Amino acid sequence: MDLQTRKIHFIQEVLRIKNEKIIDKLEKILHQERKKAIDKELSPMTIEEFNSLIDSAKNDSENDRMYNAGEILKDIDTWK
Repeated sequence: MDLQTRKIHFIQEVLRIKNEKIIDKLEKILHQERKKAIDKELSPMTIEEFNSLIDSAKNDSENDRMYNAGEILKDIDTWK
């Protein structure tokens, strides 16, 4: 079962719930898990990750794997 189908089934189950305490618990779990996901996305990178990004950018520059912003903007203008 794919994720979209699972979400639909879950929502259908939630709609059948008549017990407010269960709804409260589900809301609490949802908020906690969302907070964890946001905190994980916003966590600062380590110095090793930062240095790795710098090394990767330098490598891209040295191997001519970069885009000129002006050229990109000109290309975008032709999309209209």
